[in-house]
This record gives sequence, structure tokens and C-alpha cells, in this order.
Amino acid sequence: MEVRTLAEGLLFPEGPVALADGSVILVEIAAGALTRIAADGTRTVVAQTGGGPNGAAIGPDGKCYIANNGGFEWAMVGGLRRPTVQARDYVSGRIERVDLHTGATEWLYRACGDHRLKGPNDLVIDAHGGVYFTDLGKGRARDWDRGGVYYARLDGSAIVELAYPMVTPNGIGLSPDGNTLYVAETEAARLWAFAIEAPGILKKQESPAPHGGRLVAGMGGYQRFDSLAVQADGRICVATLVNGGITVISPDGRHIEHHKMPDPITTNICFGGADMKTAYITLAGTGKLVAADWPSPGLKLNQAR
Repeated sequence: MEVRTLAEGLLFPEGPVALADGSVILVEIAAGALTRIAADGTRTVVAQTGGGPNGAAIGPDGKCYIANNGGFEWAMVGGLRRPTVQARDYVSGRIERVDLHTGATEWLYRACGDHRLKGPNDLVIDAHGGVYFTDLGKGRARDWDRGGVYYARLDGSAIVELAYPMVTPNGIGLSPDGNTLYVAETEAARLWAFAIEAPGILKKQESPAPHGGRLVAGMGGYQRFDSLAVQADGRICVATLVNGGITVISPDGRHIEHHKMPDPITTNICFGGADMKTAYITLAGTGKLVAADWPSPGLKLNQAR
């Protein structure tokens, strides 16, 4: 697939959101920043959130909601920037809200009950004033947190744990009808589906998996899953690490195709344009935002502007 470079020199970009004016907002995890890339490639820092802003979504109030993992240490390996362990100055994982006009950042959630959020990774806003998000956990030299999936109100009033434990849950998205939640696990390269009974309530199935999800697909060989987006036809597009590219999976897991990208650390995808057939893809290892003409339109996100 042919790609067009829109911006380069980014410090581990992730969480792209295509806006109506043709610009793209994304996070630069290694810079602790939320950045806007204009249609002409002009780059503007919207906010310095600190920590490790990892996923982004625009809410019904026009503000940007961010899953902040708290930060990593970094290494350059083979010319590619890679995250390693929990940052030395790590304070907390959190869900944040950013005013796109002023850059003012507020922390909405740092914990769910007595359990601290460790490394929120990605998030998706539903049609009911809430947000589903993953907490991948943080890794240290000799141990790694178990992760989970959460639901929270955008007004900061309530948060609940939905699925736990999971192995490095990362990408998250909703089906076109809003009745299924998809979650990608990084290290296992597995895609899971959860039926939604009501906002913030999942219908668990009897399964060997302790979190009660339905396995949609698991990839062979050594590859890893990152964030995801959903097409209008319901297929799930998962950014794939090692085997750098976008893996497209049908909801029943029976059809899988892979679109190769020129970076083994392909971290995320979103859709925009008048026909929703422009894919914006973050190539984090090389620090680029690229665009491609996608064969199928992407799903319009709830309240994204």
C-alpha cells in the first residue's frame, strides 16, 4: 500500500484523530505532548501533558480525552525509537481532559476504587457520555502489571472495572452498532470481543479466558498488537508491531488481511476525509504520520469533530 508522509520528526506518535478541518491531532508519547498536524504539515503543540499520553479521542464537549500511561524510558535500537520500562519520574497513570483552545489539562481519573490506574493506553467514547479504556499496566526490570478494561463517565463522576486480568490490553474500539467492544492484547497478538448489555456493562461468556471475552483472532508467529480502529463495515483494523502494518480482521475472525507499512513499529490508525477513506497511520519507530487511500471507509467516531 502506498503511503504519503504528512509529518516526520515526531517523538513516538500515537492516538491520531482526524478533524473536520483536515488536521490530525495525535500524541507524542516520548515528548509528553498533544500535537496538531495541519493539512499543510504545519505542527503545533496543543498541550504538554507530561507523562506518556498514549491514546486520544474528542468528546461531545469538544475537548480531548487522553489515556496517559505515566511515561516510559526510551532506547534507540536499529535507528528506531522504542519504549522500554516505566519512567524513572513516573507518578501515575491517568485519564486526562485537554482544552484544545488553551491547552489546559486536568486529571479526571487516577484510580478505580482502591486500585490505581497503572498505564492507561487507549480509549473510545460511546454515544452515552462515557469512555471505555484499556490499562496495559507498566513494566519494570523484573515484573509487569496485569492489565484490564474500564468504563468511566466523561464528567469525572464514576468509573468501573469491566474485564480483569488481561495480558497487556491495548487497542480498543466499538462495533458500528455500539453493541460490541473490541480489545487487542499486545504481547499475545489476540483480538477479543465483549458483548455490551448496557453502557459500562459487559456480558461475560463462559470461557477459559478469566476476563470472559470471546476470542476473535490470534496471530501466528511473533508479532504484537497495538491500537485499533473499526471500519464502517465492522471489520477491525489493528496496528501490528514487528510485522509492521495494519491487520484487518472480520468480526467473526474468519477473514484476515495485512497491509504492510514501512515501519515495524506501526502503532495506530484512524480514518478521515469526506468519504472516510483516508487512513492516517502513526509510524512511531521512525516518528512519522502518514496517510493512505484505504479500500473501505472507516467508522465515524462518536462526537469526533
